[in-house]
Amino acid sequence: MKIKIFPFLFLCFSVSLVSCNSAKPLSKTYTSSERETPRNIIFLIGDGMGLSQISIANFYKEEPSNFERFPIVGLIKTSSSTHLITDSAAAATAFASGIKTFHQAVGLDNDSIPVPTIIDHLEARDFSTGLVVTKIIVHATPAAFFAHVPYRYDYEQIAPWLVDSDIDFIAGGGLNYFRKASEGKDLLSEFVKKGYGIDTTSLKSTVDKRKQLILLADEDLPWKTEGRGDFLPRATDLAISSLSTNKNGFFLMVEGSLIDTAAHDGELQYMIDEQLDFDATVGRVLDYAMTDKETLVIVTADHETGSFALSMDGYDYNKIKPTLYHGQHSATMVPVFAYGPGSELFSGVYDNTEIYHKIMQLLSN
Repeated sequence: MKIKIFPFLFLCFSVSLVSCNSAKPLSKTYTSSERETPRNIIFLIGDGMGLSQISIANFYKEEPSNFERFPIVGLIKTSSSTHLITDSAAAATAFASGIKTFHQAVGLDNDSIPVPTIIDHLEARDFSTGLVVTKIIVHATPAAFFAHVPYRYDYEQIAPWLVDSDIDFIAGGGLNYFRKASEGKDLLSEFVKKGYGIDTTSLKSTVDKRKQLILLADEDLPWKTEGRGDFLPRATDLAISSLSTNKNGFFLMVEGSLIDTAAHDGELQYMIDEQLDFDATVGRVLDYAMTDKETLVIVTADHETGSFALSMDGYDYNKIKPTLYHGQHSATMVPVFAYGPGSELFSGVYDNTEIYHKIMQLLSN
């Protein structure tokens, strides 16, 4: 089921360095003896996270936002090939494969031809790979990194692609789609045959050297404040611990999935809690990258959801009224934050497809 990796033409870009003023920036302090290109990539996606969502931490968190620690900031345009306002599937395909595609397509180009993903490329180079999400693992964003289907909601067709993917660390929800997928197959037994360690009950503090499949809910994981706890930062820590044993390097995609869901549902408090949980996860990743010095951290969003604003309450300039103006996506550009070797490449304004091409350019050096 895997697709063949075709020769890739690396693109060169002229970019400018943009400084971000913050209280505690992570200044670039690499010496000439240290790596100027990354060994590892940790790519974090806040689903539905626009600038106002990112700003939540400034007013609803006692400590400074972890986003203030980034020295490099850019902006990306998010339209798909067919729609001014993208959906998550087309946006994630842009990140995973570097191409614009049609609404609801996962891992396909405009002609419905499968395109190789960054995970395909890096597995061929013996990198370790991982996905950590808070929704079902077959949802649009994670699916774009391993599957190739025309309709993002065809979860039973997406699930077998994950078995075939050989991704080393998988954590999220969606157990129902692996107990019985297309053609009535029990896909969990297929993972067992491939040597995966499987956990469907709890997130352990350590894992063994096997590849890992951790699915802790039949569907999406619970909301942060309704039973999920600190799953996202802990699962991210666990993934890094597992994947970083590979001397060739690793690629990890982490999604704060339910920021978007809360905005769609008009659940303001849930959205605030999910955003703060994602902020905390970003902080854990930055702490690792600061110590490791060989890891590039990139944080962005597939799109903004809800046209969310930290509005003024009436005419009181000292009172904020968080407001979701509707329950759908918006066309606004979303920020990109970067830290680590090669992070300067991510400043500026560019299409979402360039995230992929910039990563591949760095890894070709």
